[in-house]
Amino acid sequence: MRKILLMLSGVVLVPLTGTSASATELKPETAAAFDQYIHATEAHMQDAVSQGRFLFLDDLPKSRCVQSYQQVQRGGIYVQALHSLEDNHSIRIPSGLIHHWVAVVFIRNATLTQAVDVLQDYEHHKDFYKPMLRDSKLIDRNGNNFKIFLQFSNTAGATVVLNAEFNVTATRFSDTQYQLALHSTRIAELANPGKPDEHELPVGDDRGFMWRLNTYWRIEEKDGGVYIQNESVELSRTVPAIIAWFVNPFIKSIPRGILVNLLSVTRKAVIKEAISAKPLASQ
Repeated sequence: MRKILLMLSGVVLVPLTGTSASATELKPETAAAFDQYIHATEAHMQDAVSQGRFLFLDDLPKSRCVQSYQQVQRGGIYVQALHSLEDNHSIRIPSGLIHHWVAVVFIRNATLTQAVDVLQDYEHHKDFYKPMLRDSKLIDRNGNNFKIFLQFSNTAGATVVLNAEFNVTATRFSDTQYQLALHSTRIAELANPGKPDEHELPVGDDRGFMWRLNTYWRIEEKDGGVYIQNESVELSRTVPAIIAWFVNPFIKSIPRGILVNLLSVTRKAVIKEAISAKPLASQ
């Protein structure tokens, strides 16, 4: 089994709440701790694959695994907060918070290539995922390696817009298993978004809503359809103690809704792709 603590509640994938936040600087030790957490997380992922457990559902105890597969096959979306361990110990993140979540959806009668085509169609992600995304672009592609731009937007209480660039690595594990690993290389918050004086704040010296984001899409074709899994690990600033009592309920409830919406939209896009059955440019 993966050395992961399953948590009943957790923190938000992109924790954009309506509370105001003053500028705070991303400290080197915080960034280093995030890298350590990612290393542990990816080691768990690789270990699971080497033992034949491609989806997170396969890591669950047998009874929960069966129930969870049945849940998603009936049209539900499995969502779970996670916490990676290193040598059976938690990894301390000084002056930061890790938000680690996984979600799985099943799309009956769809294929792996149809799902991959949608997930690699970066130029149209802004159409699939609006208003969560204001913009998306494919910057460059070299074989199975991509560079992309995504502009995140959240207007829940206060407008927050983030410009983010990612390196993406596509890996085909088998004819029925595929992964897209997105590692953020640059995230900048916009000041005064939508106004004439809109501009980026210095990278790592902003309100700290999202300093780092790694996202792992896994796609597996089986059981008469395709499973799509999103596992995301994000780094943000800590919540000031004086407002924690107000913010924590949002932090604990928002990510589930975000992931359900993300996977629901992805399912709709793949179903549309399956219906159109257009040739796949990505494969």
